[in-house]
Amino acid sequence: MTASITQAKGAAPKRAAAKPKRSKAFKRENRTGWAFMAPFAILFAFVFLLPIIWAVYSSFFRQVSQGGGLYGGGELVNEFVGFQNFQYVITSGRFWTGVGHVLLYTVVQVPIMIIAALALAMVIDSFVVKHVTGFRLGYFLPYAIPGVVASIIWVYLYNGQISPIVKGLESIGIHVDFFANNVVLGSMANITTWTFTGYNMLIFLAALQAIPHDLYEAARIDGANGFQVAMKIKLPNVRGAALLAMLLSIVGTIQLFNEPQIMSTADPGISKAYTPMMMAMNTSQGTLTPSGDGPASAIAIVMALIAGLLAVVYTLAERKVNE
Repeated sequence: MTASITQAKGAAPKRAAAKPKRSKAFKRENRTGWAFMAPFAILFAFVFLLPIIWAVYSSFFRQVSQGGGLYGGGELVNEFVGFQNFQYVITSGRFWTGVGHVLLYTVVQVPIMIIAALALAMVIDSFVVKHVTGFRLGYFLPYAIPGVVASIIWVYLYNGQISPIVKGLESIGIHVDFFANNVVLGSMANITTWTFTGYNMLIFLAALQAIPHDLYEAARIDGANGFQVAMKIKLPNVRGAALLAMLLSIVGTIQLFNEPQIMSTADPGISKAYTPMMMAMNTSQGTLTPSGDGPASAIAIVMALIAGLLAVVYTLAERKVNE
């Protein structure tokens, strides 16, 4: 017994089982997959990752004038200023006024757009509508128009001197100014809603068409009418699509730029810092001070953090409600 124990102690430990070697075919398929993904990865790095890295880097610098003596002038050079650009953004009244415009815009515009998109999707998914392809294409077409072009079209429709809408309303005694201070934000929201409702409608429509038809048949056998099917089966099964549409809409509206920038050409009351993205662009172009890429990058980064925070808060709140 003792000899066997001693022999067991002195025995060399067994080696772990060697991992099976990967076959040449597996390695070849692996290399092929990476080769197909390489063009996307390279473009993704150049158009997405590198600009973000450069923006973070440049946010720690600011253009200052060196030389020139008592009477100014001199040469503009980038000087490392640490977190001074972020301090400027956080303490800027213009920035937080622009954030207020964007948040008010988001709170009003996003729910209206999502409800309209869901309503259109449910109408198209019902048995009432025939020729679904034509309706689906018609609702989606505004999204195919570039945002700048759509804004230019609506600025024409808002212009009181040439707008057929304004003149038509005036002919029946209704006078409206789409550029009034208390109306202009709603005018911008109308452009965004007209453009993106069809896009969000497709998200909901895809979710509705993925619902098994067995659920509909079972509900009809139980005596459910069309309204009950919509409320009890369709709506609960599009929660995931609603979350996606809401997140995309929140992130998109936080970046509000095209509509106010184009409308500012017809309305001088829209300032260069009406939204944070307008403030960032005008700061980088030198029409706002402090100017340069550093402060502009700091504005963009702070807005990205705010957008991410809002998206996280909405996701957590949505999960809490659905628990």
